[in-house]
Amino acid sequence: MPLRDWIFGLFNSRPRRKDSRGRRRGPTTHVIILDGTMSSLARGLETNAGKTFKLLRDGGLREDLTVYYEAGIQWRDWGSTVDVMTGRGINRQIERAYGVLASRWRPGDRIVLIGYSRGAYAVRSLAGVIGNVGLVRSREATVRNIRQAYRHYRDGAQSEAAEEFNRLFCHPDVEIEAVAVWDTVKALGLRLPILWRWAQARHDFHDHSLGPHVHNGFHALALDETREAYAPVLWTTDPSWPGRMEQVWFNGTHGDVGGQIDGVVEARPLANIPLVWLLDRLELCGLPLPDGWRERFPQDPSAPSIGTWRRWGKLFLSRRRRIYGRDPSERLHPTVTRRVRGWPKPKTPKPADPSGAAGPDIFAEMSESR
Repeated sequence: MPLRDWIFGLFNSRPRRKDSRGRRRGPTTHVIILDGTMSSLARGLETNAGKTFKLLRDGGLREDLTVYYEAGIQWRDWGSTVDVMTGRGINRQIERAYGVLASRWRPGDRIVLIGYSRGAYAVRSLAGVIGNVGLVRSREATVRNIRQAYRHYRDGAQSEAAEEFNRLFCHPDVEIEAVAVWDTVKALGLRLPILWRWAQARHDFHDHSLGPHVHNGFHALALDETREAYAPVLWTTDPSWPGRMEQVWFNGTHGDVGGQIDGVVEARPLANIPLVWLLDRLELCGLPLPDGWRERFPQDPSAPSIGTWRRWGKLFLSRRRRIYGRDPSERLHPTVTRRVRGWPKPKTPKPADPSGAAGPDIFAEMSESR
């Protein structure tokens, strides 16, 4: 079976929208975008991940860029209930994205991974597959080998069998330019009360850290989210890691930061703030964006929040404030207006430009009282 047919048809997967690219010439940037649960590309309902996909798609066909987008698990009928509740579909989602990269990547290409919520966890785990097992060469990217690579990741990539698999079928070194995510959460699936704890234990093997093969990690976090089931999964700074990490806190809840605002247009200018920030960082990393792209996303820190009590939100009674400021990579975005005691003074981020040119200091406007 051709790998393409397997990726888009396996496990009764729904049709997905993606960019079609012809035969490329020269180095290519491959973008993988994995969206959150119950996400949509319908006009007015896009998350920030969906808006990023549409922005790249609207830039026109390019020989140096490919984009793959996959929505999160959808609650289509009662037959899909278990997948939505337990997050069981995340493994299939990661396998498909891994297969796409394996079929497209060539030495000299670049990889950018983007995700929101549960999709953020998925792209971080996808980076873990590549770092722990390797990326299968395109000529070896059969259905069997893609599945075997994921089995090695799940069962432990330090085994002799996994090392032999890497030697026989994988590229020797594959680097990832950036992992860029909005509000990664611990629990997978729909995060239903009580059940989310059980679902989380099924995914303990995932490696969501930043390995030495990742150059940049960008994480937008929701300062006002209180639902315990939505507790964020932050990166922890490793002094030996050579890359650049930024974890920035924004006003708003999980839905605000990820742009999943259920069509409430008044909340979109608030959701655009973390969207523009992340796109700014990726543009500094070399991701080609259309001219004038910022004009599409008006920002207003005084715009209303989507809140945490809408619809399913009313069922989440276990709540607590998020703990922030524990890692040196964490910062407050300058639009955060509340006073936060003990927060460190702003520091200029390490430049992403390999030439050494410093990027814009997005924290310059922060007062020392925050």
